[in-house]
Amino acid sequence: MRKLFIVLASFFTVLGIIFTILPLGTIALIPIALALLFALLVLIKSEATQKKFPIMLLILSALTLFIVIGREAFVKDEVIVDTQFDQKKIESKTEAKKDLEELEGM
Repeated sequence: MRKLFIVLASFFTVLGIIFTILPLGTIALIPIALALLFALLVLIKSEATQKKFPIMLLILSALTLFIVIGREAFVKDEVIVDTQFDQKKIESKTEAKKDLEELEGM
């Protein structure tokens, strides 16, 4: 049972790290929470001499949890209006109208 929990905790820890790196928002909290749960179960099932790896998994999962929460709390997404693009779009419309009027006039 301990080995199964170690495999699951490791898998969800790696998956949480991958989701943390990718810009997926708070969806990374699901595998991180599962990793924390399984790492705690491994820690409970382990003997005193076998607790180094579960503690490492707990620390890694907690670190990714803090990164995800910090990113959501402190990083603001801003949409900037591109005035140059809007101006070019208006100019291209007027040029297209002029070209069509010239073709109709021929």
